Amino acid sequence: MQAIRSILTAGAVIFCSLGMIAQQASLAGANVPSKGKPPVPRLTPQQKFVMDTVKMAVALPESDPQDRLRVLSAAAELASTVDRNMARGLWREGVRIESELIQVGQKPVVSMMSTGQADCAAAESFVENLPANAALEAEQSLIGAVTSCSRQTLDTVSRKLDAAMAKGVVPPRALMAVIEEQGSRSPWSQTHFDKMFSSLPDPHAREYVAEAENFAAMYARMAPDVSKDLASRTGLEFLVWLGKLDDSPMRTLAINITTAAMKQALGEEGYTTALQKDVAANAAVQNAGEPREIERPQEDTVSVLEAMKDNGSDQTESLRSLPPIQRARQAAAHGFAVGTAGQKEQASKYFDIAFSAVDDAWDARTPKIDAAALVQE
Repeated sequence: MQAIRSILTAGAVIFCSLGMIAQQASLAGANVPSKGKPPVPRLTPQQKFVMDTVKMAVALPESDPQDRLRVLSAAAELASTVDRNMARGLWREGVRIESELIQVGQKPVVSMMSTGQADCAAAESFVENLPANAALEAEQSLIGAVTSCSRQTLDTVSRKLDAAMAKGVVPPRALMAVIEEQGSRSPWSQTHFDKMFSSLPDPHAREYVAEAENFAAMYARMAPDVSKDLASRTGLEFLVWLGKLDDSPMRTLAINITTAAMKQALGEEGYTTALQKDVAANAAVQNAGEPREIERPQEDTVSVLEAMKDNGSDQTESLRSLPPIQRARQAAAHGFAVGTAGQKEQASKYFDIAFSAVDDAWDARTPKIDAAALVQE
């Protein structure tokens, strides 16, 4: 926990220091080199302090590669505002760790590939070394590779998705990203749209339970751009697959998205005719039920701007009533707000509350409570 506290302390200091960088950078901008000479970068004292603190956090030993990846992700993001060369080195190490985790069957807790900041050579190497059967776990990473380095990685990602689908692995969002780059009317896109709905995975596989909405979005995006025969066949295949899922608001939503897209692509008469040809697809539609609200994870966010509005009033008591993770974030926000206003003693008090709350969150952590992500923040 001491290492975690050190990282959090470093993060708090970096966060507060970054608030001064913009002001100091504008003053440093007066140092314009003479004509004909390349600019000589010169860090302000605040920027140098930020970089020293980032280096300290990165130098802390981490036995768990997931924790190391968290630290690298946060450090690279901060370093990129001051030293792009250092950030690139951190991104390269992070991409390597991310690749190694996926190759041993672990899903990275954060994806440095998905930020689109890794250099394209590293992105190309990542995709080439990715096991085809891990394409679903690495879906966000593949999306980052193809959207940020399309010229270098598009063909490689396309081949990797071919290999994945041959093994029964269907990552719908990654396929959609490639289709957007290839063009929805390209031969590759048309072929893979057909292939995707002709080889849908086991509807009872746990990893695909939450993918119904993504498959439906893929169908709705492509149905207007394919032939009516293909739109009809793939739509029916997908409805039959949806009919095999357990009843849920997500399943109902996916059915409604699909039927609306089929009506748009085929027309009302064509849609009705298509359903009459497939008893199972028709049954899925009839049993879809009324749309229901989908419970999505609530984002626990705080606003420093909101915290600034409370300057001058002690928020200690209201903070103590919050759950540990929310208390840590809110206390840190208040600490930053009063600290930048010059109230160092009050800021220290708020950060003590934040540290204590992180200790509580860490002690009570479970798979559903991502306390490690809080430490990164």
